[in-house]
Amino acid sequence: MNALAKPSEKNDAGTSKRSAQAKGFEVIPRRWVVERTIAWINRCRRLAKDYENLNRTAIAFIRLASIRLMLRRLTRYCYPS
Repeated sequence: MNALAKPSEKNDAGTSKRSAQAKGFEVIPRRWVVERTIAWINRCRRLAKDYENLNRTAIAFIRLASIRLMLRRLTRYCYPS
């Protein structure tokens, strides 16, 4: 079974519901974290459009984009400024 398809208690994000009393705009908790991460991944040109024919190819490029983000963050602190 694919690692992305496995359900995990650790990765359970749950759902956030809007309250019945809310009027107008209301911030939904932690949603911005997911939207920010997707925006960072979409900065990669290959992932900006859906060019891939196979799901496993698209997942591979998403993993590569995530690895690239992690490496950039790690190397930021390796070199003294």
